[in-house]
Amino acid sequence: MRAWITKLLASISTIPRQVQASLPNRCLLCHQSIHNSHTALGDLWSAGLCEVCLEACLYQAPHCLGCGKTLVELMHLTTASLAPSSLTPVQSSVNAQSTRYCGQCLKTVPLKVIAPASYHHGLGSVVAAIKYQQQLAPLKVLVAALVSRVNQLVEQQLIILPQVLLPVPLHPQRLKQRGFNQAWLIAKEISVQLNIPLDANVLKRVADTQPQAGMTGKQRRKNCHKAFELTNDIPYQRVALVDDVLTTGTTANEIAKLLNKQGVYVDVWCLARAEAPSLRGQD
Repeated sequence: MRAWITKLLASISTIPRQVQASLPNRCLLCHQSIHNSHTALGDLWSAGLCEVCLEACLYQAPHCLGCGKTLVELMHLTTASLAPSSLTPVQSSVNAQSTRYCGQCLKTVPLKVIAPASYHHGLGSVVAAIKYQQQLAPLKVLVAALVSRVNQLVEQQLIILPQVLLPVPLHPQRLKQRGFNQAWLIAKEISVQLNIPLDANVLKRVADTQPQAGMTGKQRRKNCHKAFELTNDIPYQRVALVDDVLTTGTTANEIAKLLNKQGVYVDVWCLARAEAPSLRGQD
């Protein structure tokens, strides 16, 4: 199945641009026609999202990598004041930690979640359409936005690139029903854009868990308990766990616990994050 999807995506990418240009191409949010363009995110032809809607959906200010809270105080700091060269090693370490997390998350240091946008700021329907309606048109541009966010955080020395990308696996029964794993498709495109290897063989989902949409945090934790296993001792020290969206973080934390036992450091990369209700609508 995975090989078939790879061949399909490859075949689509080889369609002559003259043919592509004759196909209808409208933004999934505003439904306006999308014209060929080249922006900071690259060639956005046939992206499924116009440049205006994409820009409007992206985070407009620094966010806590733990909970997604807007870090308002960072907006008043100059670039020079954050420059590593102007700080002692201790100051640099404290500064980096404080710009990764809000005050509350500094107490617990949760998993770092790298996402370019909030699920609740317009992208929810688009990300859901990828998973449930096989609407893959916006996948490449959303991954480009994620990659741009990753590169920004690397440049700011807030994260380090992983050795490998690990897509969150589907249970074989769910994969058979859906026909594809959206996390694998996202990880595959990230791998292409960042030249980071993808490994879909070290993790497996051993429980055919119920769909978690609408579940409470407690129900999600019970649903995901012991749902995943490692197939072998993992040969990596730093990985990025890839999924389409992070909500309560239950799935990511369950997998991270397995990897942490092997001494593996885990970040989570996703197209959007669904913040807690109290944190929505901050931008």
